[in-house]
Amino acid sequence: MATTIRRSATGPGPTERVLSVLVVNAGSTSLKLHVVFEDERVEIADDLEAVRPQEIGAVGHRVVHGGHLVEPALIDDTVRASIEKLAQIAPLHNAPALGAIDEARGLFPEHPHVAVFDTAFHVTMPAEAATYAIPRIWREDWGIRRYGFHGLSVQWSAERAAEMLGREGSQRLVVCHLGGGCSVTAVRDGRSVDTTMGFTPLEGVPMATRSGSVDPGVLLYVQRAHALSVDDVDRALNSESGLEGLSPGRDLRQLEAAASGDEAAQRALDVYTYRIASAVASMSAALGGLDTVVFTAGVGEHSPAVRAAVCERLEFLGVRLDAHLNIGSTPDADIAAAASDVRVLVIAAHEELVAARAVRTLLAART
Repeated sequence: MATTIRRSATGPGPTERVLSVLVVNAGSTSLKLHVVFEDERVEIADDLEAVRPQEIGAVGHRVVHGGHLVEPALIDDTVRASIEKLAQIAPLHNAPALGAIDEARGLFPEHPHVAVFDTAFHVTMPAEAATYAIPRIWREDWGIRRYGFHGLSVQWSAERAAEMLGREGSQRLVVCHLGGGCSVTAVRDGRSVDTTMGFTPLEGVPMATRSGSVDPGVLLYVQRAHALSVDDVDRALNSESGLEGLSPGRDLRQLEAAASGDEAAQRALDVYTYRIASAVASMSAALGGLDTVVFTAGVGEHSPAVRAAVCERLEFLGVRLDAHLNIGSTPDADIAAAASDVRVLVIAAHEELVAARAVRTLLAART
C-alpha cells in the first residue's frame, strides 16, 4: 500500500463506533480503494487483495444511485437486488459498484458490508427542484423524479468550506464537482437545495463522455429519423458525447494543450465552461445569492484554465479570481481575489472519509 496522511474537518462523532473501514469507490472512470483508520488517517490500496482482513473492521461501498434507499444500509441479498435494479438507470456506476461489492464480499465474508448512497445527500431538495413537469403516472407510479448525485463529494466540500470560511462564508455555496462525471450543486447551510444531475447521472452539464442535458426531442428524432435503437442512444449519450463528442480522442489536458490552434478543441472547452458557469448562475438563483464557489474532483482541483474560464463568465455575480493563486493553488485553498464579493475555493475530494463515518455510525447504532 502507498500511504497518505489526511485529516478530516471534524473527527468521529461521539456516537460512532471506532474501527478501520475499507472504502470501495467504483466510479464511472476509476476504482478507488481507501482504508480509513480510526484517526481518519488514510491508506490507498492498490487492489482488494492487497488489504489484509485483520486490518479492517468493515467495508463501505459508495453506490451512486440508491433510489428509495436513503440511509446507509447493510448489504444483504435484498439491498443488492435494489442496487442491481437501479443499474439500468445508472449503468456507468451501479454496475461497476455491484462487481466491486461481489468481489469484496467474497474476499471479506466475515465483515459487515455497508452501502452508502450518493443520492442521499440530495433528499433535502424541495419539491420544486426535485419534480419534473411530466405526466402524473410517471411521477407517482413510476417514481421518476430528480435524485441528484455526487452527494458524498458535495457533503465533504460543504463541511470543508464551513471549516475554512466559517458559517457566514458558507451559507450559500455552489459546489462544482468536475471529474469524469460533472455536477453543480446548490448548498444552503450544509443542505442540498438543487443540483444539475437528475433522475440519472446524464442530466446537467457536459462531462468527459456524457452529454449532459439535451433537448428530449433530439432523442425522439434520432430514433425515428435515423433508426437508432435504445441501446444506440444509451451508448452515444453515455460514452460518445461530452468532451469526447465535441473533440474525439482527447482528454481535457490534451484539449487545453491544443486549444490555441485548434478550433474544435477550443469549442469543446468553450461549451464545457459555458455550461458549467451557466449552472453556477442557476444554482445561485436557487440560493437567493452566492457566497462561495467550490471546485473539486479531478478537473476542479487540477485545471486552473477551467477554473479561470468558468469564473470569468461569473464576474457579473461578483466572482473575481486571483490569477497567481489560481495557477499556483493546491487544495485546500481560497483562490479568490481579495476584492472578490464571492470566495472561490479549491477543495480536495474525500468521499472516503464521509463514507467511513457513515459506516461507523450505522454499525454503532446496531450494537
